[in-house]
Amino acid sequence: MTEVVRTLVVDDEERIRLTLGKTLRRVGHVVVTASSGEEALDLLRETPFDVAVVDLNLGSRIDGLRVLEAARFRWPGMAVVILTAHGSLESAITAIREGVDDYLLKPAKPAEVRQAVQEALNRRKALAQSQERGEKRRVVQCGGFFVDLEQHLATLDGRPLELTPQEIKLLVHLMQNAPRVVPPPELVRVVRDYEPEYLHEARQIIKWYIHRLRRQVEPDPSNPRHILTVRGVGYKFKE
Repeated sequence: MTEVVRTLVVDDEERIRLTLGKTLRRVGHVVVTASSGEEALDLLRETPFDVAVVDLNLGSRIDGLRVLEAARFRWPGMAVVILTAHGSLESAITAIREGVDDYLLKPAKPAEVRQAVQEALNRRKALAQSQERGEKRRVVQCGGFFVDLEQHLATLDGRPLELTPQEIKLLVHLMQNAPRVVPPPELVRVVRDYEPEYLHEARQIIKWYIHRLRRQVEPDPSNPRHILTVRGVGYKFKE
């Protein structure tokens, strides 16, 4: 039995919404469309999708980057493909830093859209499987970092790290998601099992945990090499 793929298409141009919807329905997707960022946020509040195809420039107060941020906040496992005009490559790069899975330049051919969406879905599935394998083994290793979740043991180049359970959760999540930039709300859910109401609240909570983790893993916490800040977006792990 073929697995149903639930897809959200967000674009303020009706012609593009119709074209994208038709293109993806032809390969079996169940497609829901939104004509604005506001409509997309309403849908994302309650509805889980497997993948979203989002135009960066939605011609309203809520643009594609805001929709991407909301998607990552509410459904971190969802794949996201961004559509951008040729003159907006800088915005596309910003989106990539925020965790987009792929981007397409307008106008994109149907075959390019289908390929980008499928590859984004494949990457998300592979990431989920990798995380699941790590959870089953209860051991995570990346570069010189080694974490044994069963024994609550973390080492760096063989040197024991004195980490709290929350700090180990934070380190493991960043390692498993590298090189993706992980937004603060997602990290707060991992570390505190708590859903922050506002982005500012999430940033204030997580920065203290990041500060304490850096004191353990960085040779110079004021100039970090492993736990990196991507300003305005979140944090990422580097070996």
